[in-house]
Amino acid sequence: MSSEQSRLIARVRDGNLIAFRKIMELHQRDVFNLAYDMTGNRQDAEDLSQEVFIKAFYAMQHFRGDAKIGSWLYRITVNTCIDKARKKKEEIYDHSEEFNDTNSVPPKYWPVSYGDNPEKQAEKSMMQRHIQNALQKLSPGERTVFILRHYHDLPLGEIAKILDISPGTVKSQIHRAFKKLQTQLSFYRNDFGREVQK
Repeated sequence: MSSEQSRLIARVRDGNLIAFRKIMELHQRDVFNLAYDMTGNRQDAEDLSQEVFIKAFYAMQHFRGDAKIGSWLYRITVNTCIDKARKKKEEIYDHSEEFNDTNSVPPKYWPVSYGDNPEKQAEKSMMQRHIQNALQKLSPGERTVFILRHYHDLPLGEIAKILDISPGTVKSQIHRAFKKLQTQLSFYRNDFGREVQK
């Protein structure tokens, strides 16, 4: 843990809201992106992000500092998303309407510009929609490890710590997730492997 992180945490524990706002500013985008990746829904991601930081503020007294604060916030985000999914008693979401408006999708999901080639733009956008829908059909564990590895570029060891599971379990869940996604997205053939790792 860096000295600046230690100072911020100490100030938050003393009730300093400005220090907590600084932590939020540093990690807000990552928390939102993970919540969005987990739910596939912008409004849910915004609501969950707020809930994550409220939980983090009250839990800061118990943060041991043996992990990066970003990893700790990822863990809270994952657990919050899974809890919300359980409360809804569903794992599959239909978000087709949300993808009709580019403004409803975070910037990292905006289609790559192909200049004056609207056909390529439409193809790219359609593929991203299919991938997002396929992700929502995975189990919560498979979806989580796949997203943390391929969308957030976290090493296997860090994912294992965040989820409190063994690296071997992380590997097997990623493998199962990839196989399921390959089956669901088989009509894309070789394009799928390149796209999910961007």
